[in-house]
Amino acid sequence: MDRYSRMVAFLKVLLPLAALGLLSTLFLISRSVNTEATIPFAAHEIEERMRGQQITAPFFSGTTAQGDEITVTAGVARPGGPATPAVATDLVAVIRMADGGRLTLSSDSGAVQLDKDIASFIGNVEITSAAGLLVTTDLLNATLSGISADSPGPVQATGPIGSLNAGSMQLQTKTEGGALHMLFNNGVKLVYDPKKSER
Repeated sequence: MDRYSRMVAFLKVLLPLAALGLLSTLFLISRSVNTEATIPFAAHEIEERMRGQQITAPFFSGTTAQGDEITVTAGVARPGGPATPAVATDLVAVIRMADGGRLTLSSDSGAVQLDKDIASFIGNVEITSAAGLLVTTDLLNATLSGISADSPGPVQATGPIGSLNAGSMQLQTKTEGGALHMLFNNGVKLVYDPKKSER
């Protein structure tokens, strides 16, 4: 056997052994894999999700007959039953009026009663107008078929002219398709700040 043949025979044995050695070192050096994968939810969140149906981050958009655009988002929404309304948390509604105005409503939670044509904003309700008026209250009932709402309880408002307190408030249009007006009732107290109105 010549030298070339002996070299080929030697490499036939050596190369497979070297390949096995390299593969074994890959498995020995590789990091250990954590087979116990954690679920990205806390135990109580899983229990809540299992308890009932819900939608995470729902989004609704529509237009009224007058051409006003309404967009509503929430953190979580749960469907209602025959005797219970649908509920949602972290509600935000943006209304873009056909006349160019804009109104933003937000609250901690809300409920929708389709049979009564009412959507209720509940807890830390904030209403912000394009004119810079910020109104806060605890409850705001809005109609679903059009743009009108009322707050039966106390409201506080701050804006370019100063601050205002009232026992109740209504959002409505005086004529169909007209501009949206805020009407404050029941012991209205306005503190006028001329410095604010000049800015």
